[in-house]
Amino acid sequence: MADIIPSTALNRLRAAAGLLPQIMAGLADGKITVEKAALSAEFCLWALDGADQAGPEGSDCAKSLRQGLETLSGMLERQGN
Repeated sequence: MADIIPSTALNRLRAAAGLLPQIMAGLADGKITVEKAALSAEFCLWALDGADQAGPEGSDCAKSLRQGLETLSGMLERQGN
């Protein structure tokens, strides 16, 4: 059976999904600024643009990423951005 190579869109979603908890933790701990967190969240939003090209796994990842971005958005609002 041939190996299936993940699409670029799926790889972006995976990277964003891995980055999001780091952004939230850094913001909560004060290790990153609100501006840096907001800029990093932009990458996550950009990764969602290709979610429709990432197949079923991408759909699941995108759903989780959207939920995380909603949480992060609330955190950013509370921090004054």
